[in-house]
Amino acid sequence: MDTINGLFECFGSLFILLSIRQLIKDKQVRGFHWGHLTFFTTWGLWNLVYYPHLDQWVSFVGGIFVTLANVVYLALILYYRRPACKKGRLTQHYGRQTRRQGD
Repeated sequence: MDTINGLFECFGSLFILLSIRQLIKDKQVRGFHWGHLTFFTTWGLWNLVYYPHLDQWVSFVGGIFVTLANVVYLALILYYRRPACKKGRLTQHYGRQTRRQGD
């Protein structure tokens, strides 16, 4: 059972990484509420405490991956929801979408 659960957690982290990749590409958050991601990130943190007590080490490793992916995803969502990102100022600040003087 531990191996199956751990594999689910590992594969789940790969799907979260796809969402992270898309968010970095889009650089904007639309139609997304952060509540469920916060819940599952907190649950993942709890699992990192809980799995060792059950001697479920494969689940623990999978839990590390899925929790790290959720933390990164949540951080990026909060980052891209900032007012500077919504107005496009952030991308201009980092050299993207900038115009040369005189254009």
